[in-house]
Amino acid sequence: MDFFTADDGAKIAFSDEGQGPVVLALAGLTRTGRDFDYLAPLLPPCRLIRMDYRGRGDSQWTGGATYTVVREAADALQLLDHLGVEKTAILGTSRGGMIGMYLAAVAKDRLTGLCLNDIGPVIERKGLVRIFDVVGRNPLAKTFADLVEKLPAAMVGYENVPMSRWLEETERHNIETPQGVKINYDPELRDAFIHAFDSGVFETWPLFDACAGLPVALIRGANSDLLSPETVAEMRRRRPDMDFAEVPGRPHIPFLDEPEAVALIRDWIAKLPV
Repeated sequence: MDFFTADDGAKIAFSDEGQGPVVLALAGLTRTGRDFDYLAPLLPPCRLIRMDYRGRGDSQWTGGATYTVVREAADALQLLDHLGVEKTAILGTSRGGMIGMYLAAVAKDRLTGLCLNDIGPVIERKGLVRIFDVVGRNPLAKTFADLVEKLPAAMVGYENVPMSRWLEETERHNIETPQGVKINYDPELRDAFIHAFDSGVFETWPLFDACAGLPVALIRGANSDLLSPETVAEMRRRRPDMDFAEVPGRPHIPFLDEPEAVALIRDWIAKLPV
C-alpha cells in the first residue's frame, strides 16, 4: 500500500499495479480498494489503480463533513495527478460509480470510459433505507467466526455463496479486537450518509448523460434493491451502445468475479483507448 497527501493534508492510501489501459477502481460507500481483489486476477492486461477513500481502510479519518462525493472525486483526481496519469477509465462500484458519473460531468477530459457496478442515476429509497440501518455501526459479533456464521442470513439476496467467501468478506472489511468485531472505517461516515439521505436527491440523470461519448458499461445484481430494472431500461434507452450484464443470485452488490461480470468488464476494457 502506498500513500499520497491530498490538498487539505489528508493521507490517502492507494495501490497501483500492472500495465496497459489505466483503470481506476473505486469501491462502495463503506468499502476499500480490496473490494476488487476477487476481480483483479481475472482482468486482461491493464494498469489497475485502487484508492481507499478518506475515512476508510488505510486512509486517514478526516471527519463526516469531508465524506462526500465531491471531496472523494477531488481526491481521485489528485491521485491521478500524483501518479502522472492524464486519463483513466473508472470502474465504480456503487459510491464509486456515483463518483465516476460526477467526474464525467466536471472533468470529462480525464476519463476514457466508465463501468458501473449496480449503480445508476436513480437510487431506490428501499436500498438506501437498508444501508441507513447498518452504516457506521459495528457488527454484533465477538469474533470473525461469529460474524461469518451470521452473514448468510444477514446478506439477503445472495445465493450460492460459499462460507469461504463470507470469511474473505469479513476479513477484508472488519477488524477483530478484544472488544469484538469493529468496522474498518470512520463511524462518522454515518453522519455524512444521513445528511445525504435527508437531502432527498436520489436522481442524477444529467450526470449519466454527461457520459456521452465514453465507453459505458453497466452491471446489475438481479436481486438489487438499489438499482431497479426500470432505471436500467431508461439508461439503455439513453445509451443504446451501453454494454449491460445482469448477475443472477446477487443483490447490491455483485462481487465482480461472477462470469457475467467478468465477461462484461473484459469487453469494456477492450474498448478503451490505448
